[in-house]
Amino acid sequence: MDFIPYSRQDICEEDLAAVNAVLLSDFLTQGPEIGKFEQTIADLHQCSNAVAVCNATAALHIACMALDLGAGELLWTSPNSFVASANCARYCGADVDFVDIDPLTRNMSVRALAAKLAAAKANGRLPKIVVPVDFSGLPCDLLQIRALADEYGFYIISDGSHAVGATYRGKPIGKFADITVFSFHPVKIVTTGEGGLCLTDNDELAQKLRLYRSHGITRDFDEIGDSFDGPWSYAQISLGYNYRLTDIQAALGRSQLARLPIQHAQRERLAQRYNTVLSGLPLKLPVSLNDRTSAHHLYVVEIDAKKTSISRSMVFDALRSNGIGANVHYMPIHLQPYYQRLGFKRGDFPVSEAYYDQAITIPLYPALTDGQQDYVAEVLKSALNG
Repeated sequence: MDFIPYSRQDICEEDLAAVNAVLLSDFLTQGPEIGKFEQTIADLHQCSNAVAVCNATAALHIACMALDLGAGELLWTSPNSFVASANCARYCGADVDFVDIDPLTRNMSVRALAAKLAAAKANGRLPKIVVPVDFSGLPCDLLQIRALADEYGFYIISDGSHAVGATYRGKPIGKFADITVFSFHPVKIVTTGEGGLCLTDNDELAQKLRLYRSHGITRDFDEIGDSFDGPWSYAQISLGYNYRLTDIQAALGRSQLARLPIQHAQRERLAQRYNTVLSGLPLKLPVSLNDRTSAHHLYVVEIDAKKTSISRSMVFDALRSNGIGANVHYMPIHLQPYYQRLGFKRGDFPVSEAYYDQAITIPLYPALTDGQQDYVAEVLKSALNG
C-alpha cells in the first residue's frame, strides 16, 4: 500500500479554475478576492469582521497587538498546542504562562484556569490575554471561559486553527472570544497554501487588525488628516507588518469553502468509523460532546498504559515502518528548549505531559479511503498485540 500521510490537502478542478482566474486577472494581490474570501468566512461563522493574513502566526501576533499586549504583561495559553500560541506574546515583549489541559478534551481545563486565576488575583499578577486552543478541532468551553474573562478582566483570543466551521452551543465558533484565529495551512480543514485569519465582532479591533497587517498604513481620509496631499495620499499611522494574503490564496480558500460541508461530513464519518474499528484496543480515543461539534482536523489516540505494556515508541515505529505517516501533536510548549530557558520544566503541567507521553496522531483527511483506514487499524492492532 502507498504511504498514508497523517493529513493532506485536497485540491480539485474547481480550486484550480479559481486560482487560474486570478492569475489571468488584473490583481494578484490587494484585489477583490480578499474581501470576498473574508466575507465568506465571516458569514459562515456569523461574525461581523474577518481579516485575512499570510498565516495564523501572523494572525495571533496582530491579535495580541490589537489588544495592546505589551512588555511586562502576561498571556496564558494551553501547553498542548503549536508554539505559535505562545510565541505571539513574546513578539510583543510580554510574558507567557500556561494552563493545564482537561484529560478528556485535551483542551484548556476550565477548572485549572479558574484555580490559577484565583491564585493570580491574590498575587496581583493576572493575565491580560488568555488563548484557549481548539485542539484537533474540538471547540473549547468558551462560555465558561467568557464568564471567567468577565469576572477577572482578561481578553480572549481563541486559537481555532484546527476548527474552521466547528460549532459550540449550536452556533459556529467565534461568538464568545474577542478575536478568533484560523489557520489555512495545507494540512488544515481549508487551505490557502499558507494563510490565516482573525475573526471578530468588534469593529474597532477589526480596524486595528487591518492596519497592523499592512504596515499600519491607511488611505482613509478621516484618518490621514493633515497628511492628505491629494488622491494619491496614504499615511502610516501605526507600526504594522506586511502580513497580507494574496488574491491567489484567497481564491483558493474561497473555492475550498464551497465544499466545506461535504469535507466536514467525511471527516465526521471517518472519525466515527475509527471509533468503531478501534474499540476494544488499549487506547484512549477522542471524546465526543453533545454541546459542540468537532471539525476533526486530527484524530489522536493515546496508549492506555494501564491496559498494555506496549510503549508509544513501539507503536509509532510500527506505524511508520508500515508506510503510515503517524505523528505526535504536540510536545508541550513549556518543554520546548526556548521555554525551558525561560524557567519552565517537566512537572509544571502534568496532565499535558501525561497526554503527550502516550499520544499518536493517525491519518485522517477527507480523501482517506475505508481500505486505508482499515489498514491503519490493522497495523495498530498488530502493534498493540505485541
